[in-house]
Amino acid sequence: MVQNLQPVLSDTEQPAAVDVVVIGGGIMGVCTAWNLVRAGVSVLLCEKGVIGGEQSSRNWGWVRKMGRDHREMPLMLRAMEIWAGLNDAIDGETGFRVTGITYFAGGASDIEKYRGWLARISEFDLDTRVLSSEEAAHHAPGATRRFYGALHTPSDGMAEPTLATSAIASAARRAGCVILQHCAVRTVEMQGGRVAGVVTERGRVACRRVVLAAGGWSSLFLGNLGLRFPQLKILSQVMRSAPIEAGLAGCGSGPGFGFRKRLDGGYNMSMRTGYPVDVVPDSFRFFKDFRPSLFSEHSSLKLRLGKRSLEEFVMRRRWRGDQVTPFEKYRVYDPAPGRHVLEGARKSFDAIFPAFRDARIVESWGGLLDATPDAIPVISGIDSHPGLFVSAGYSGHGFGLGPAAGQLMAELVQGAKPCVDPSPFRFGRFSDGTKIQYWPIGF
Repeated sequence: MVQNLQPVLSDTEQPAAVDVVVIGGGIMGVCTAWNLVRAGVSVLLCEKGVIGGEQSSRNWGWVRKMGRDHREMPLMLRAMEIWAGLNDAIDGETGFRVTGITYFAGGASDIEKYRGWLARISEFDLDTRVLSSEEAAHHAPGATRRFYGALHTPSDGMAEPTLATSAIASAARRAGCVILQHCAVRTVEMQGGRVAGVVTERGRVACRRVVLAAGGWSSLFLGNLGLRFPQLKILSQVMRSAPIEAGLAGCGSGPGFGFRKRLDGGYNMSMRTGYPVDVVPDSFRFFKDFRPSLFSEHSSLKLRLGKRSLEEFVMRRRWRGDQVTPFEKYRVYDPAPGRHVLEGARKSFDAIFPAFRDARIVESWGGLLDATPDAIPVISGIDSHPGLFVSAGYSGHGFGLGPAAGQLMAELVQGAKPCVDPSPFRFGRFSDGTKIQYWPIGF
């Protein structure tokens, strides 16, 4: 468990019936629930472990427009609007601050890539600009390396993952959402061709709509219903330092390093390459779907046989509502971080930013990013199962999207006018012949 994760109160009684059951207490699930209860919808949110216990508290904490695929940009612009007023709206602290984000360029190829991206998203009129080497140096005080340049967005920012999801969940509960932690949903019941309820480990709950926001567990859950959702998991790793005066502000990344200045004065530190990917049964099951992305990211991803490989090879994939599921075995999945990645990041920081040589590392952790073949999320209903909706597959950049993704999902569930065009995020794109266009996760 990540230290300093703010706890959320649970309710004690499971209701017999609600309008909507939300499965998963990460940022997507709690933002969906918060939007629904504010609209007068009765909601039960079930989390197999604790609110925010997995990737929602383990991510880097960036809230960015920069580097996103153009298909995500309208949703991200809406998210930035919500983040700006979210603390007041929930009467809580998410840690959101506008700090700026910088991508430092190691060479001319990086600058060419950045300029290409700017041309692609020019219609959105962002404040992002390419910096010269001299300008980049202002965002890396004390650096021993001279960067080729940088891509910088002053209006991007950060939030605190150990605060944000918990604060939004608490606001949803105060607004009337029933929250049950340590309560896994085992399956969805269908009657007359549509959703009629769910079965949790505590029993049945009648409902007409279900939102699956279970992160990296979503494909497994849907597979038990006979639904195919191509999703693989990537191990991310982060370490944090004690408070230190290092001179770096905001968030940034470059060759061999990535950082975020925390509210407590310390830094989250890692690197944006070298993500371990465990070879599991889904690696073969979805190989054809992911082949283009694996080819594109071959230098950033490191395939391996590890503990997770064995766990998934023996993991149960089919069950009934009266049977114990993998979700009850793995309440909070807490993978060990990749040692070589964090050691490499520490060496990079010590070499490039001498002030970090005195930094004391107080915690490190791993987390599983759930990726889709095009690195774009699914925020959608499922046509074959009326009343069942999915919000998953955010591919390592969902934290910043969370508030707007929750709004969009709540609108889809209610049949209301969506805040943005939801068609890029439809579930059916992986099976209806749509050409899958991959966006690099590591950009």
